[in-house]
Amino acid sequence: MQYMLLICGVEGTSVEPGTEEVTEDWVSEMDRKGIRLTGNRLRPVADSTCVRVRSGDTLLTDGPFAETKEQVLGFDLIECADLDEALDVASRHPVATWGTIEVRPLWTE
Repeated sequence: MQYMLLICGVEGTSVEPGTEEVTEDWVSEMDRKGIRLTGNRLRPVADSTCVRVRSGDTLLTDGPFAETKEQVLGFDLIECADLDEALDVASRHPVATWGTIEVRPLWTE
């Protein structure tokens, strides 16, 4: 089953030295095991645009869709046998030590 890991944190917050190397190690390990299908960081939330259609009108809003301290900073699409494995993979993601990893299953047909 496929799961989307939404990598959430406070944008612009500095992280501990060496975190980037640890993240690269995690990515390499998950890629090597065939668990991580794709992933990437996202541009800053200031570069985002929200789209809503209400009563036939398209409304565009610059910035995030919600007022919150944490924002989605990136994502990883993984494939695991079950939710338990996906949660284990997410718990080993380096950002889990200072941010939040939301694990969400994808709809299957």
